[in-house]
Amino acid sequence: MNVYLEAPKHDGITRWTMSVSKDTDIAVRSFLAQRGMKKGDLSKFIDEAGKWRVLDQTMAEARSKFTDMPAAGLESLIDEAVAAVRRDSTPKAG
Repeated sequence: MNVYLEAPKHDGITRWTMSVSKDTDIAVRSFLAQRGMKKGDLSKFIDEAGKWRVLDQTMAEARSKFTDMPAAGLESLIDEAVAAVRRDSTPKAG
């Protein structure tokens, strides 16, 4: 895939010029058309797909760092982190 970026506009949008395979183009446009989506929805679809891909890659990277940790130890670590966040985000009385 080739991507060319233009300077961000004032509305927080960056314009990309992309090249994808013909098969990908047909598959995505057919998918959108079957769901009654319009031409402008392609940008929204790509934006959402990009966000999901970044999340997926981030999660895979995080999981790979804990593969050798026992499940109970990992669950304990997660419980501690959740408790700390809840403690720090609870409004203070008074």
